[in-house]
Amino acid sequence: MNKAPINVQDSFFYNLRKDNVAITVRLTSGEERLGRLRRFDKFALVLEVDGREEMIYKHAIASIRSENLPSGS
Repeated sequence: MNKAPINVQDSFFYNLRKDNVAITVRLTSGEERLGRLRRFDKFALVLEVDGREEMIYKHAIASIRSENLPSGS
């Protein structure tokens, strides 16, 4: 039986959303958005920024950084 491929992206986003972690999303334009991940799918993220929801297409993202690091890291 073949195992399903591990999707690192989905598990990363799921944990950020579940733990309500603040993240910084750096776009390919250089702009940064600080907020909390509310939803995601194959193509986009919904980030709550200052009480508003913003949809960000994944192809426009350069990097994502967690702002709440676990102790001992």
